[in-house]
Amino acid sequence: MDAVAGEAIGDVVIAPPTFEDFYRRSWVEVYRPLAATIGDPDLAAEAVDEAMVRAYARWRKVREAENPEGWIYRVALRWAIDRLRRRQRERRFENRLADVASTREPEVEPGLWPALAALPVEQRAVVVLAAAYDWPERRIADTLGIRPGAVKSRLHRGLERLRRELGA
Repeated sequence: MDAVAGEAIGDVVIAPPTFEDFYRRSWVEVYRPLAATIGDPDLAAEAVDEAMVRAYARWRKVREAENPEGWIYRVALRWAIDRLRRRQRERRFENRLADVASTREPEVEPGLWPALAALPVEQRAVVVLAAAYDWPERRIADTLGIRPGAVKSRLHRGLERLRRELGA
């Protein structure tokens, strides 16, 4: 009998575990050791949720794994480590921006540096090159290896986000 439909034991068909059952049974079992490992309960919860979403998308394969909870744990741990690394990079960048900001003239909007740091790096690069250094669109496109249309789009979205952040 097909594993998806269930296994037959005599005349009784035993349905394979549903994702919902697995989720209810395993979430806390994966969350607790992950939270202890990374030391951030909120990030651990987010990581387990992300891993569960990925497991749901691959449920046929994951449910047949020897240790589905182990699969969830590994995916969640990798995801959490990626987020921790990203946080560290963002903090380093914000510190560098603060150093750069301290060398600027006082008329620069004080909220500019945190708002700029909040932009995705792809938008930030275009905004800095175009708005702060007056690079032409073609030069930015060539430098970043993107199309001129992508420069326009990123610049527009980045400037819009900065306006919202700065309340302008």
